[in-house]
Amino acid sequence: QVQLVESGGGLVQSGGSLRLSCTTAGSIFNFYNMHWYRQPPGKERELVAQITVGGGATYSDAVKGRFIIPRESAKNTLYLQMTDLKPEDTCVYSCMAANLAGFRYWGPGTRVFVSG
Repeated sequence: QVQLVESGGGLVQSGGSLRLSCTTAGSIFNFYNMHWYRQPPGKERELVAQITVGGGATYSDAVKGRFIIPRESAKNTLYLQMTDLKPEDTCVYSCMAANLAGFRYWGPGTRVFVSG
């Protein structure tokens, strides 16, 4: 069974920083495009950032310039480095792995709360 495990969530003040991590098996990490999604309270889940196996990254307009999505192959770990956090960044953040065949795997999520 494929597992993705997120960590690093918590409480932070507005303007602060957090780094989320998502770890999975190498058989997934090295061959799947990786994504961070988030779901605000009472709202739909939205794509935050994604990075391909080749390293190409894209970001939603809401986080562009504040978040980056590096991946560390040696540790089979995806990160979401978040800076200048705002109260509207308060969400459950989940990582997702996807391949071109349509297989998708999700982590359980980690909660981020930004106090104003």
